[in-house]
Amino acid sequence: MKHIVIIGGGIAGMETASTLTDAGHWVTVIEKEAQVGGKLNNWSYLFPDFTPVEKIKESLREKCEKKDFTILRETEVQSVNRKNDKFDINTSSGQKLEADAVVVATGYELFDARRKEEYGYKIYDHVITSADLEKLLLPGGDLTVAAGAHPKRIAFVHCVGSRDEKSGNQYCSKVCCITGVKQAIELKKRIPEAEIYCFYMDLRMYGKHFEELYREAQEKYDIQFIRGRLSEASEKIDKSLLIKAEDTLSGRPLKMNVDLLVLLVGMEAGKGTANAATTCGIECEQSGFLKTADSFLKSNFSAQEGIFLAGSCTAPMSVNDTILHARSAAIEVDNWLKQTN
Repeated sequence: MKHIVIIGGGIAGMETASTLTDAGHWVTVIEKEAQVGGKLNNWSYLFPDFTPVEKIKESLREKCEKKDFTILRETEVQSVNRKNDKFDINTSSGQKLEADAVVVATGYELFDARRKEEYGYKIYDHVITSADLEKLLLPGGDLTVAAGAHPKRIAFVHCVGSRDEKSGNQYCSKVCCITGVKQAIELKKRIPEAEIYCFYMDLRMYGKHFEELYREAQEKYDIQFIRGRLSEASEKIDKSLLIKAEDTLSGRPLKMNVDLLVLLVGMEAGKGTANAATTCGIECEQSGFLKTADSFLKSNFSAQEGIFLAGSCTAPMSVNDTILHARSAAIEVDNWLKQTN
């Protein structure tokens, strides 16, 4: 029986662990938080069909309870050293592990919207991020603004921290557009009288049924999409917001008063991914995400033999793509171990 250590207990790490355990391997997952599941724990419904996150979380819980693999919670990897055909791993909790293979599944971080000061996040009360809104959409969330009233006019800003040279992120985060469409529909369902506007550069609907959901948002829920980038937001005395933008289709400047401004923040490679790269001796792309051995044929391989990659530590991914990439990683690890046996 071979021993595989997985760094990260989010969706990718847990799915990789489950699949490798089914293949007959001994697996240890190292998770820095007290709870597995990663960012999934902060979301309510998933696009494009509004699947409750609880359904996916329940599947993760069952895997934790029924599958025979170890989870080291509130633990971080301190060092990973290659010794002959094994890896010696030391953890922050003092454990010393020996592994036949390592899988890095450290996930991503959300862009810190405070870096876009012109939008007023953490400065104005009613400027929030898509992650903040998702928590408010959970049962018991408070969707009221000033004086305890529901917002009458809501604006979403796409590509906050993505496709933005000033922010240092030139890539597309892939899921922000569809997240905005999903959240706009959820808000319209909760607050039917609200006017909702989405300011976008280009709408990128990558996945199955994404384009259909975008059309439904317009035709069924009367959500307005305005092609243009927001230049700034300022707070008025009544705590509402004045936003300034340019409608690039008409070529005209635009001003609008809104009660709530939602910033659709993109994905970044987090500190955990950077630390894993240093600890494991593997490379990062210019974007900060981990570099794969080959984008087409070896997307689960690092340049370091025996160290594999799973999920959004390599690039922005949806939940569905993350699960598929994790299962692929498990298959590649299993095949590699059989070939090197």
